Amino acid sequence: MNQASSSKKKTFYKVDIVVIGAGQAGLSAAYYLQKFGIQAGKGFVVLDDENGAGGAWQHRWNSLTLENVNGINDLPGLSFEEAMKENPEAIRANQAVTAYYSKYEETFHLPIIRPVKVLNVKEQKDRFLIETNGVQFSARGIVNATGTWKTPNIPHLPGSESFKGLQLHTNAYKKVEDFRGKHVIVVGAGISAVQLLGELSKVTTTTWVTRRPPDFRPYEFNPEHGREAVAMVDERVRLGLLPKSVVSVTGLPITPAIEEMLNNGIMNRLPMFTEITANGVRWEDGQEMKADVIFWNTGFKQNIDHLKELNLVSEKGGVVMAGKAATQVQKDPRIHLTGYGPSASTIGANRAGRAVAREIITTLGLKKA
Repeated sequence: MNQASSSKKKTFYKVDIVVIGAGQAGLSAAYYLQKFGIQAGKGFVVLDDENGAGGAWQHRWNSLTLENVNGINDLPGLSFEEAMKENPEAIRANQAVTAYYSKYEETFHLPIIRPVKVLNVKEQKDRFLIETNGVQFSARGIVNATGTWKTPNIPHLPGSESFKGLQLHTNAYKKVEDFRGKHVIVVGAGISAVQLLGELSKVTTTTWVTRRPPDFRPYEFNPEHGREAVAMVDERVRLGLLPKSVVSVTGLPITPAIEEMLNNGIMNRLPMFTEITANGVRWEDGQEMKADVIFWNTGFKQNIDHLKELNLVSEKGGVVMAGKAATQVQKDPRIHLTGYGPSASTIGANRAGRAVAREIITTLGLKKA
């Protein structure tokens, strides 16, 4: 049976807009759709593949607390502080943010359906067919807010399959005790890599490896630096280029914690190795190092594989974006990618929600309830 005939036999529930993902970007977009008069349920639904609220935050490592996280940005309409009055003892970010998002969904009665995983989106007769592992949907517009957490970027090097130790990515890290007594090679130059390098170095030996020399900058990261970074990413995606990592724009601000690590020799960085051996890694000059763990803190890829049949990617490798917050797909304005490009930042995701809702309502010519 071919795919076309298979689709005809399915029952697709019609709505105007389907939001894919209930993380920060998805919740913000859902809030504004409802605020601007789009009816929950018939007008829009939110599909989320998690078992509960929290988005990617519920999978963060336990030692990431409200003290060392880069900040919890408020969702529109309900501040983090206000929501957490009922649960002030929550210190771990994976618990606190999950509680916040749960309270948010409950407060605004957002139409979130979970767990539902979107497998494929295709166009048919001027509508989008959203095929899932559960209920199927038909929509006039799509707000894709799937983020990046579930699509880690792990470079493939010669010998990767031969390594006898453990290889893991940031998104699989749980607790430092799992690495006690094991030599860990930490790969990556971002904030997460640096934080986890410092954490691991307290219980075991570590080696720090980056593709490029780290760009240390003598300032404390603030909202102004964040806006500058967002603006540079905005410019790239409007040209159809792939978004760059935040650290490539902002550099690594020298915080007291980083200064201490530099003074203690923990951040004596080595260049990227070129090969993985059975017992460690090897550099281009033949130098070898034994390791028990290779810890990839090498970022994430955009999670838009389920949109592949819509042919959104340009010849430059990215999606050409438009709209006020660079969330609207230029090729098809009925589609918004929030959590992509400048709206991938926590600040950007919140700001984008309003623009996403207004633009998709206008594009589809929807009547407000």
